[in-house]
Amino acid sequence: MAPPVLYLLGSAAPPVLQAGTVVEEARRRGWDVCLGLTPTAADWLEDQLPQLEQTSGHPVRSRYKRPGRPDVWPPASVALVAPATFNTLNQWALGLTDKFVVGFAAEAIGKGIPLVTMPCVNAAYARHPQFPRSLATLRDAGVRVLYGEGGFVPNPPGRGRPDSYPWPLALEAASAALDTADGGGAAPHTAAADPAGARHARCVPGRTEHGRP
Repeated sequence: MAPPVLYLLGSAAPPVLQAGTVVEEARRRGWDVCLGLTPTAADWLEDQLPQLEQTSGHPVRSRYKRPGRPDVWPPASVALVAPATFNTLNQWALGLTDKFVVGFAAEAIGKGIPLVTMPCVNAAYARHPQFPRSLATLRDAGVRVLYGEGGFVPNPPGRGRPDSYPWPLALEAASAALDTADGGGAAPHTAAADPAGARHARCVPGRTEHGRP
């Protein structure tokens, strides 16, 4: 039986530089991984893109496919939007889909693919009045948002700690989302002990397409 497919969709925050390690870990947990990036994140990782494609076994995508072109990724079982920047989260919540990653995630809400996201913002951005509104909108739409206790906790501006970004928690939540979507079926293998005190999280199934809406 083919492994479940995880779409890892990252935006331009420092933890995205760990994408290669995260893809490898997700594959160890039993996922087939497809990596999507915002254009800026793809620029940051430009030198690593060939290796990331080799590691994942799929093209790394940062743009919509052209009309009539075939999809180059298998259908998603779960989509994990992480790291999700202030800009990405607000665009997603507001339905502003000029970027492939955001367009995919926005359409996925109405398509039934389970969605998990973990923000990466500093405390100043978190105080902007739109930010809590966007998180509430996404949660109301069925997205599992890993923010606050048990998720990402923002740091003051200029004091970010990208190495402490809780990737294990995000992967645990993706596995739990698949388990929920399957009605209690088997999720990918999870290591017995994970760093950063990772815990399981539930996700309401939320589905997607690879072309522009």
